Amino acid sequence: MSRFETSKFVRNNSVMNQSCLLEACKQLNWKFIVKDDELLITDIGVQQGFYGEFAIKVKGDQVTYNTYYLGNTKEYVEKLQALYNELNVEYSKNMIIREFKAKGFSYKSNDKFVANDVEKVSFYMIGRSNDKTESEPVGQIKFTILFDGTVVSDSNYLPDDVNRRAHAAMDEVDLNFSSKRIMTKKEVPLKYRDRINKSKQIQSITQNK
Repeated sequence: MSRFETSKFVRNNSVMNQSCLLEACKQLNWKFIVKDDELLITDIGVQQGFYGEFAIKVKGDQVTYNTYYLGNTKEYVEKLQALYNELNVEYSKNMIIREFKAKGFSYKSNDKFVANDVEKVSFYMIGRSNDKTESEPVGQIKFTILFDGTVVSDSNYLPDDVNRRAHAAMDEVDLNFSSKRIMTKKEVPLKYRDRINKSKQIQSITQNK
């Protein structure tokens, strides 16, 4: 996370969060066992025996489907994926709020947001600077959660200490996602360029000491 930047955690459909997947299995009445770091789904409600093997396996967050017994798994994958995505939206929202609150941010709803087929949730995390000389002490980061739990963030000006806390929170978010984060810089408005360049110079001098 940085100032004047958008970022996106690109979802990998072969990766699933186990806590969301467990809840999806419960809601679908699918039978499963958890052993060590593996979740083995052993019954998905079809008239098919798996002879002691799994229908779907999740090791860590990596998903494997038993195509030998399931044949065309598309129907089951889509059923599981649809419910998983719905649960993952809530998981992503709660995880973002938790990690940013831990770094001193507060939650603010996005009252103007209207959900659609792609964008399901939107909110802000608000950070307040401890620097008494800061002319714009309050910074906010907008988060939008897409239908599959993908997280998109957008930021403009953030005070130095708020920006540092945002970076720290995003580092924790990174640990919760098995996906690649794509960051895109936005054009810095003229009124902020000198301020941000000065901040970068101070950071560089501090790091080189």
